[in-house]
Amino acid sequence: MRTSRATVCAMASGGFPFSATGRRVPLRLLSRWLLCLLLGWAGLAMPVHAASSARVLSIEGAIGPASADYVVRGIDQARDSGASLVVLVLDTPGGLDSAMRQIIQAILASPVPVATYVSPQGARAASAGTYILYASHIAAMAPATTLGAATPVAIGMPGVPRPPGDAPRPESREGEPSDGDSNSRTSPMDTMTAKRVNDAAAFIRGLAEQRGRNAQWAEQAVREAVSLTAAEALSQEVVDVVATDIPDLLRQIHGRNVRMASGEQRLATQGLSIETHPPDWRHRLLGVIANPSLALILLMIGFYGLLFEFSSPGFGIPGTVGAICLLLALFSLQLLPVNYAALGLILLGFALLAAELLSPSFGVLGVGGIVAFMAGGLLLFDRDVPGMGVPLPLIFGLSIVAGAGVLLGGGMALRARRAPVVSGQESLVGACGEVLHVVGSQAWAQVQGERWQVRSDAPLQPGQRVRVKGMHNLVLEVAPDPGSPPDATAPFEGEPRDV
Repeated sequence: MRTSRATVCAMASGGFPFSATGRRVPLRLLSRWLLCLLLGWAGLAMPVHAASSARVLSIEGAIGPASADYVVRGIDQARDSGASLVVLVLDTPGGLDSAMRQIIQAILASPVPVATYVSPQGARAASAGTYILYASHIAAMAPATTLGAATPVAIGMPGVPRPPGDAPRPESREGEPSDGDSNSRTSPMDTMTAKRVNDAAAFIRGLAEQRGRNAQWAEQAVREAVSLTAAEALSQEVVDVVATDIPDLLRQIHGRNVRMASGEQRLATQGLSIETHPPDWRHRLLGVIANPSLALILLMIGFYGLLFEFSSPGFGIPGTVGAICLLLALFSLQLLPVNYAALGLILLGFALLAAELLSPSFGVLGVGGIVAFMAGGLLLFDRDVPGMGVPLPLIFGLSIVAGAGVLLGGGMALRARRAPVVSGQESLVGACGEVLHVVGSQAWAQVQGERWQVRSDAPLQPGQRVRVKGMHNLVLEVAPDPGSPPDATAPFEGEPRDV
């Protein structure tokens, strides 16, 4: 098919030669529609965050599983969104070693540079925060902030004070021989402490060497628990920048070279847009659940809820609430490092308290349960780890509540045991009644408002007062009550009175 000159002229002038209706369709309008569709599709396909942005994460308080999950997810999202920098605003007294190492591993493997910024003024990066600061590509602090005190402590193993001369020397290394003095031998507890300190010192020393920071002070912070202010940290090459706020931080680190996993990278942070991403509801809920005090409270509520449900089944509310609280407590304990011997003491205390409620032993089992619960609560978490200790008032309060429950339940059971029997066969023995009528060898009497067939070795008369001696095959064995003389004229039930 050949194209005519008119057709070519029409296409060149911006329209089709003809359409289904015989009119020409403007080519420019159609091209604009196609361009708009392509741009809209490209806008939907592009990530929401541009590459020229700094993603700001914040950690405030003790470092735990929720903090680690929040930082790891934040770094992954920064990588997926194409952010140029991750700024980790830090204010922490320390936290768990496992959570700290998760954060450090995420920082070391991050393709996006991470700048840890100790802020606001008055904040601190103590203990685990010092390790995170050393692991970051950029270490920054705000004025009037501190860092240090990075000596590790053991979870669930309260330390025993050392004599002054037994402290480990900073220059010693694990595996080096001692000075040969027989009096310098350490106990197993001291050996475990030395292993933890040496491991932590080697870890932070390796981080300092990788980032080109002061390794000698880092080891001193672990072994001697020393601290520095922001100005001192900058002068001793512990941090890279002292900035008043995040824009000042971005301005100062512009053009710096940082060592990434893929090689050297030059930072271009001048004029980056700042995108703040605080913890969402999931991480806040996880932080609340992963609380030692709440875990202990949930464990106690769950146990007593199930106990009340099994002892007196009803509407199922105690059992439902107890099961939910118990599962939440187990989830919280799974996130936290616990001393399993202490957890066993707590469970033993619950078992003894339950035994006291179900079979009162005059307080012996209850007192043992309270003592076991208090000992387990004190040893379950180490109070020296920031944010991981259970307050003593809470432990004593829960113990008092448990003791009050035992005393209340035991007192009610004791009063019920001493109370007279008011129903059943046992309540009939010794009760008084009145003979209603006698037919031959059979007699009927009214006892406690009920009509019973009775028999007696002595002859009975209607209206006579009798006392129950026993029961045999639904027949009461009675005897005349000597305190009530027989009244032969008393009518029996169903018999009309004489007028």
